[in-house]
Order: sequence, then structure tokens, then C-alpha cells
Amino acid sequence: MYIKQVIIEGFKSYKEQVATEPFSSKVNCVVGANGSGKSNFFHAIRFVLSDLFASLRSEDRHALLHEGAGHQLSTAFVEIVFDNSDNRIPVDKEEVRLRRVITLKKDEYILDGKHITKTEVMNLLESAGFSRSNPYYVVQQGKISSLTLMRDSERLDLLKEIGGTRVYEERRQESLKIMQETGNKRKQIIQVVQYLDERLKELDEEKEELRKYQQLDKQRKSLEFTIYDKELHDARQKLAEVEEARTKVSETSAKMYNSVLDSHEKSKDLDKAMKDLSKEVQALSKEKEAAENRKAEAIKKHTELELDVKDLEEKMSGNFRAKEDAMRQLQILQTEIQESMDELEKINPLYEDQVMKEKEITKGIMEREKQLSILYQKQGRATQFSSKTARDKWLQKEIDELRRVLSLNLEQEKKLEDEIHRLNSELKEQDLHIESRKTEIANLESLISQSREGFNYQKSQRDKLQDERKSLWRKETELSAEIDKLRTEVEKAEKSLDHATPGDVRRGLNSVRRICKEYKIPGVFGPIIELLGCDERFFTAVEVTAGNSLFHVVVENDEISTQIIRHLNSLKGGRVTFIPLNRVKGPHVTYPESTDVIPLLKKLKFSPNYAPAFAQVFARTVICRDLDVATRVARNDGLDCITLE
Repeated sequence: MYIKQVIIEGFKSYKEQVATEPFSSKVNCVVGANGSGKSNFFHAIRFVLSDLFASLRSEDRHALLHEGAGHQLSTAFVEIVFDNSDNRIPVDKEEVRLRRVITLKKDEYILDGKHITKTEVMNLLESAGFSRSNPYYVVQQGKISSLTLMRDSERLDLLKEIGGTRVYEERRQESLKIMQETGNKRKQIIQVVQYLDERLKELDEEKEELRKYQQLDKQRKSLEFTIYDKELHDARQKLAEVEEARTKVSETSAKMYNSVLDSHEKSKDLDKAMKDLSKEVQALSKEKEAAENRKAEAIKKHTELELDVKDLEEKMSGNFRAKEDAMRQLQILQTEIQESMDELEKINPLYEDQVMKEKEITKGIMEREKQLSILYQKQGRATQFSSKTARDKWLQKEIDELRRVLSLNLEQEKKLEDEIHRLNSELKEQDLHIESRKTEIANLESLISQSREGFNYQKSQRDKLQDERKSLWRKETELSAEIDKLRTEVEKAEKSLDHATPGDVRRGLNSVRRICKEYKIPGVFGPIIELLGCDERFFTAVEVTAGNSLFHVVVENDEISTQIIRHLNSLKGGRVTFIPLNRVKGPHVTYPESTDVIPLLKKLKFSPNYAPAFAQVFARTVICRDLDVATRVARNDGLDCITLE
């Protein structure tokens, strides 16, 4: 056996794969300039065969990888090809390839293309003569010169190691160690034997005590047997009595069991009745809540109406008080008017007397002045006044006095006329005030009557509305129960639909809804299954025809679908197929004119806006009366045919 070829790649200075020429079975020599990789070549051989690179850490493996210009390698391997024509390696091949591969994270061996463990490699090399106890099958550089400089004792140790005696020395040391351990175990065994002898003596003593105990135990057992026999006889008598009592009790228990069965049946009936009552209680509780709400509203309205009534009563009482005040004021005014009229009647005669007196006084003055003038004329001016100035002064004084009396009389007359006008105006104002008060009283009485009529009408309307509300509450309760039932059915249908929908499609539809809601994307109409409606008879036909197309999402244009797909890819939100209405054109299909053939599209209900999308999915499918018609239509017209069977 010899090394036939060495292949190296990525190991130390060998970046590219290098394979040597086949070596000779005799002596081979490797020559080259300094730095050409001779040492690394022998390190590569030792890397596979010796224990020098047995335990490599991550930094050690990194140091063995090629480090040069450019991208650093992450893996390296060394492969040695052995000529095994002498079958020294226990493998049934004439050529054996052993490769060791290292990366930054792993270190593995490959034998003829198969992965093997490190232990298997070492055992294989041991069997071929590469002994770990004698590592001198590879002589390192400088080892010969170090041998010449060794001391005799070191050289002896080396010869022993090369000759294999070191193994026996190690085994001798191991044997001595084993003998020492055996001596220690022997001492421990002697101690255990001594302990066992002492223990045997104790057991002999215990044996004698046990023999005495057994004799006494026999006596005890005989006494116990006698006692037990007596107790057994008594127990049998008691057992007979108990059996008789048990028979009576069994009869009683049978009766009780029958009663329990009857009670169980009754309990079932009571449970059923209790369930019915619980349902009624729930309904009554809802009605109670509704009644309490109605009561609260009625109390609220009653309070409001009471407040309104109190306000109206206060207004009415205020109006009555105002009316009474007005009546009192009217009476006072009438009294004042009457007094004024009486006073006026009293004043008028006085006034007329005063006027008459004034006229008489004026007439008397005029007559006296006339007489005076006559007297003056008779007397003569010369005899009456001393001078003309005195006469003029006296005349002027008389004139001023007469004018003063006249002005006083005129002022008194004017005051009397003003007083009469004032009293007349006050009388007219009081008449107008009385008329306005009477009008207000009449209006208030009409308002009170109208308010009473309105109150009675509102009360009747309230009673009518309460009855309507009760009926509406009953309907609401029924509708709520129906809605809960329908909601449960919808949830079941959605769950069954989720189970029927593929997981990535379901996740994609949920992601589309979330994206449209989050980014407020318009123009997304929903999947086909949510946009169509049809008779229950055609459910299977629609499902078979459309398949996964039922979950294709209809959008307004392809820009919207591109935007949603971009968000889906960023979120990894599942898989969705879009149908943009601006890109889809329904196929032109000519249907056979026959009553046995109906286009599936005509049985579907959908918005005309989605016609292209539905035409793409369902246009080429027709519903046939039977299989013969379906076969004929499929063969002649090339359409997809289904039957309701």
C-alpha cells in the first residue's frame, strides 16, 4: 500500500484545486523553490493522516483556509488516494480515496464518496498500520538533526517509542494501577467479611430467639383459633340476622329504586319544564327590561307632563290673579271715574257759577268804569288829578291790575280745562286697558281649553304609541333571536368556507381586506364568491365550474391590483389572484339553441359591472338536461357541460 495521488483545494497556500501526478510505489521526492508550498503539501498529508490536526477549533479551521487576494474561501479539502492492491486497508477496493473537508463550522471525512466519522477513520488507519501510539510514519522537517543532538536517555525513550515498547510501558503502568485498585478492593472485601461474621453471630442469636418465638406463636395461634371459632359462630348467627335484614332492606331498596326511577323521569320532565321556563324567564326578563325602560320613559314623560301641568296651572293661577287684579283695578278705575264724574258734576255748576260771576264782575267793572268815566267827565280832569302824569300813572296802575285779574282768571280757566282733558284721557285709557284685559282673559281661557284638549290628545297618542312600542319590542325580541340564529349560521358557514379554502388563499384574502382598510384603496370589489348569487340547486355546478376561481378578487383596474400585490409581497400575506375589469374581456361564445341546454351565466345573479369577470369564469359552461345532451354539446360545440345530477 502507498499514497498514489494527493488532491488539494483551498488549503493554506493552495487556492485552486491541485492534483499531483501519480506517485511511485518506491521513493518519491518533492522539490521546489522557497514559498512554492512544499511544507504545506506535507501539512496537507498530515492533515488527513496524523493526530496533529485532530481537534480543531473554529479559529484553527479559519487559519487553515486559503487567505489571499480577492474573495476569501469558506471551504477546503485534502484528498489522498491510496493504492490498496495489497488490501492493507480493509476495504474491498484496489484504490481507496480518503478526503477531509473543513469549513468555518464543520469538519468531516469522506471515504470513497461516503461520509464517515472520525473514529471510523482512526480505526481504519490503525488497521492499515498508521498507529497513534507510534506517530513516526511521518518524519517531520528537522527531526533527524534533533535526533543527533539528543541525550542518551532521550534517544533511548525515542527508540522505545519507535520500537513500540512504550505501549507496553503504558500498559504496565495501567496494570500496576489496576493492581493497586485491586488491593484496595481486597482490603474492603476483608472488612466486609469481618462485618458479615459479626452479623452471622448476631443472626444465630436472633435465630434462637426466633425458634422460641415460633413455639410461643403456635400457642398464640391455637388460642386465637379457639377465639376465632367462637367469634365465627357468633358472626354466622349475626350474619343470618343481617341477611334477613338485608332481604328486607333489598325489598325496601327495590321500592326506593323504583321511586328513584320515577323521580328521575320526573326530574327529566322538570328539567325540560325548567328549560322552557328559563327561556320564558329570559323572554320575560327582556320584556321586563323593556317594560322598565318604558316605565322610566313613562315616568320621565309623566314628570314632564306634570311639570307642564304645573306650569299651565301656575299660568292659569297667574292669569286668574291677573284677571282679579285687573277686575280690582277696573273697579278702582270705575270708582275713580265715578268719583271724577261726580266731582266733575260738582265742579261744573261751580265752574258755571264762576263763569257767570266772572261775566257779572266783568259787566259790573265795565259799568263802573263807564260810571267812573262819566264821573271823571263830570268832575273834570283838573280837579281829579294834580297833573297829567299822575292821571296816566293811576290809569296805568288800574289797567295793570285789571290785566292781572284777567290773566289769573284765564290761567284758572286753562287749568280747569286741562284737568278735564286729563280726566277724559285717563278714562279712555282705563276703558282701553279694561278691554285689553278682557281680551287677554278670553285668549287665556281659549288657550287653557286648547291645552286641555291637546293634553288629552297627547295622552291618547302616548297610550297608542306605548302599545305600538310594546308590539315593536316583541318584534325586536323575535328579530334579535332570529338575528342571533342567523349570525350563528353565518359563523358556521364562514368556518366551513375557511376549512374549504386553501390556507394561503384564505390568508391572502384576509391580507387584501386588511390592506384595503389600512391604506384606503378604492376600486376593490371582493372575491367572485361574494359577488354572485344563485339558486341552491346550482351551488354544486358553480363550485365545480369555478373551483379556485371563486376566490379570485375583482378589482377596477390593473393599477389597483399592482398596488395591492406590492403590499402583499412586503407583508408576505399569502397568495391572491386578481381580475382587473379594464383588462378582462369575456369570450364570445355561441350557445346551441335548445331547451335542453341553459348557459350557467343566465342562472347567476350579479351586477352588470362585473359581467366581464363572470364571463371569463362561467361563459364556456352550460347546464345540460342529462349526460347524453352534455356529451353531444361537448363534442359538437366544444363547451364545458355539467348536469344537475
